[in-house]
Amino acid sequence: MKEFLKKIGRAIVRFFIFTYCKIVYRVKIIGNEKVPKDGALIFCGNHRTYLDPPLIIVTAGRHIRFMAKQELKKNPLFFVLGILFEGIYVKRDAKDISAMKEALKTLKAGNCIGLFPEGTRNGLEKNDGQIKNGAAYMALKTGAKVIPIGIVGPAKPFSKNAIIYGEPLDFLEYNMGKKIEKDTEDIVSEKIKTEIVKLSGTEI
Repeated sequence: MKEFLKKIGRAIVRFFIFTYCKIVYRVKIIGNEKVPKDGALIFCGNHRTYLDPPLIIVTAGRHIRFMAKQELKKNPLFFVLGILFEGIYVKRDAKDISAMKEALKTLKAGNCIGLFPEGTRNGLEKNDGQIKNGAAYMALKTGAKVIPIGIVGPAKPFSKNAIIYGEPLDFLEYNMGKKIEKDTEDIVSEKIKTEIVKLSGTEI
């Protein structure tokens, strides 16, 4: 019964957020038909505003467990979204092994994780173009495909915005053994970043 009520709650929230984004932010959804209907996936996009996670959640067509900083639990909206969509909260200033274990468990069960490899809003600008290796590590560890996403537009009311889904990225060829080398993580991270940057530079 509890899971059933969650599904109903998710459907209602998706409808309202989707409607809000379409009317207020004039969001155009491009390429979400490329998202596989089953199998483990890691959704990775650029991060501009707090609107980005809900936007991905309501347009991807899959149930996504987002990885987010623990501080967001203090926000009433994100607290509710975290319960309904089973968010995985990460302690930003420490190596949160429990969050990574939960994410890996989710992927190994054939489900979906969402995260922003920039690590923070507008992280590519703040981090000299670097992204964190979490998505690469999880993809190599579980064999999950990565869905690159570009979120475009000023995120201002009644301006033109878009969310663009790219082709799934498969990194099985890089997974040569149980031990994942840092160099391999870096290569995979760079490939993920390249696709996100390309998509986020799309003219709308």
